[in-house]
Amino acid sequence: MGTSKVYFADMRCKVGDSLLNKLDRLIQKAGIEQIDFNQKYVAIKIHFGEPGNLAFLRPNFAKVVADKIKTLGGKPFLTDCNTLYVGRRNNALVHMDAAFENGYSPLSTGVQNIIADGLKGTDDVEVPIPGGIYCKTAKIGRAIMDADIVVSLNHFKGHEGAGFGGALKNIGMGSGSRAGKMLMHNDGKPEVDQNACTGCKTCTKYCNQNAITFDSNKKARIDHNLCVGCGRCIGVCNFHAISNESGTSNDTLNSKIAEFTQAVLHGRPNFHISVVNQVSPYCDCHGESDAAIVPDIGIFASFDPVALDHACIDAVNSAPAIPTSILSEREHTHKDSNGNEDHLKDIHPTTDWRVQIAHAEKIGLGSGTYELITVK
Repeated sequence: MGTSKVYFADMRCKVGDSLLNKLDRLIQKAGIEQIDFNQKYVAIKIHFGEPGNLAFLRPNFAKVVADKIKTLGGKPFLTDCNTLYVGRRNNALVHMDAAFENGYSPLSTGVQNIIADGLKGTDDVEVPIPGGIYCKTAKIGRAIMDADIVVSLNHFKGHEGAGFGGALKNIGMGSGSRAGKMLMHNDGKPEVDQNACTGCKTCTKYCNQNAITFDSNKKARIDHNLCVGCGRCIGVCNFHAISNESGTSNDTLNSKIAEFTQAVLHGRPNFHISVVNQVSPYCDCHGESDAAIVPDIGIFASFDPVALDHACIDAVNSAPAIPTSILSEREHTHKDSNGNEDHLKDIHPTTDWRVQIAHAEKIGLGSGTYELITVK
């Protein structure tokens, strides 16, 4: 595919201006008004943030996007699907409570929150995946598929399973119903290093499948008949005792994320916005947020989610590491294609984020080549 345009605004604001005004100018310059929103239902796909995490996007950003869509005649709503793992977003009731607790309500954003896959995460639609290699169909939350237009608004950050969380993951993984998320995760099953396990039992609090038990030596064991391979236990183990030894597991996950994104976007107008601030090393699905790894960078927007993600990755990798972050503690041994330090690979060395970009290009979802246009 050719070169896609990605629009960028930094975080600097003169007196009398604001970052929210900048966001409005950015999405206008990036061409959001080219979409016919008149009387169309618009799913603004967002992550409401797991309670306890403070890196998720403030609802103020969502209000700017929703207001713009309403001025163009659209009918926007904020949406996400229920999670596979234990937490406060694994059914619609607690998910809505979490959204309200984190400031997402009609009073703050001017639009309704809709949990796309329903009360228990079972209200989904099986959608064909054009060009799908790992999956031929995807199970997507019904409300997202009922929408006429999809707008992605995401917080860019690191991710323990995918390497990074951007537009593709926000749409692909985030739009999957609980059954869809299970399909994306179920190729690889983690193992426990018995010598490294301390028996702290933190992992059991995050396993929604009750797949982790402890033997007489207080060492964790994972029942692969129950495990769905979601990888949550890997992320929460402070002692690096849990890992996935399948070399293709994270690669497969990244490829499936791209394919689920294709299922959601194919045949519908779509637009994408990424806010690259408080770039945490782990996903906003965690009930906590570690210190940002690089300084705040800015906001990016594009019609091409692949180009958008690649632009955000390049921006993060070319930024200096914050001395107080986990990134400063890691050996900086990896390089990206531009010769910059590969911060994402340094944090998650067992995950190759390039697979997600490459597979998305392969199935025709977008282009990893981009032209960056700065908006003041």
